[in-house]
Amino acid sequence: MVLREALEALFAAGARQAGRGEFTKRAFLNGHMDLTQAEAVIDLIESETAQAARNAVEQLGGALRKRIEPVYDALLDIASRFYAVVDYPDEDIGDLSREETLDTLAGAERVLDGLLATAGRGRVLRQGVATAILGRPNVGKSSLLNALVGYDRAIVTDVAGTTRDTVEEKAAVGGVLLRLIDTAGIRETGDAVERLGVERARQAAEAAELALLVLDGSQPLTEEDRAAEEAARLAPHVIVLRNKCDLPQMPDPAVPDGFEAVLDVSAKDGTGLDKLENAVAALFPEGAAPSGEILTNVRQTEAVQRALEAIRGARAALESGLTPDAVLSDAERAMNALGEVTGKTLREDLTARIFERFCVGK
Repeated sequence: MVLREALEALFAAGARQAGRGEFTKRAFLNGHMDLTQAEAVIDLIESETAQAARNAVEQLGGALRKRIEPVYDALLDIASRFYAVVDYPDEDIGDLSREETLDTLAGAERVLDGLLATAGRGRVLRQGVATAILGRPNVGKSSLLNALVGYDRAIVTDVAGTTRDTVEEKAAVGGVLLRLIDTAGIRETGDAVERLGVERARQAAEAAELALLVLDGSQPLTEEDRAAEEAARLAPHVIVLRNKCDLPQMPDPAVPDGFEAVLDVSAKDGTGLDKLENAVAALFPEGAAPSGEILTNVRQTEAVQRALEAIRGARAALESGLTPDAVLSDAERAMNALGEVTGKTLREDLTARIFERFCVGK
């Protein structure tokens, strides 16, 4: 009530509510930050791991802009020297040699190649790794989900087939954000609803970057385990978890081979989950690029890709003996694309779309 009355009084006096991201947008439009720094504000707000927060802070300090600016300036030097020679032929302005231009383009290509290589890590930082938890009924998949997220997110009972649909939740494991998808136990069933759940489990495996194949270490492997193993192999990365290590184990357990790691864990008491954290961290390392020098969204990645293609086109034109104006055209296309990353090339529709992500007043 107090808040509502205060707002009504302010509105009556002529005030209005700030729009989404209005203060950050004003800072950008007034030249106090570039577009990568503006995007870093919302990335910092939405960060769910220490890695993501650290990268956003470094990007807010201008790390990505400082990586791109030398490439932009080098291309600008090529363009300005060309125009200076054309516009002022009587002046003693030295033209860039073919070798100098090739060296400049090669250096720009190396930088942009390195930036594009960070796009996968940037996606992991912001969105997390899609992770399907797979296995036959009653091996402890839902218990594992609950153990990783830290509370009872999924219903756990001794009745096989309790989970009939996918249950999704996020958790930081080994410093990596995982988008965990608990799935129905994979088995042949006459129950129509459970059969739909099994099909969704297989679809989740196909769409996942990581599969956690859960087995019951206290029981021999079954045909249902083999079916779950086949589904897990649909994912690029697989970690096998022999669950229930708190119970007496099989003396000579048969373990599927060809997977990144096989770990003994107990979702019930947490034994071995530290080894799972280490395995996940090893599969999705921080990478060589310093924090802040990482492409964190599709917009940045697509613009850098276009810039790289233009630079490669300029090199190809120069090496094939075309006239300098052909090289200039590609160089300017690369500059425009890089300008979109930092905001030098301002597009109103693009700017509006970026600030739609913000909450009110930020």
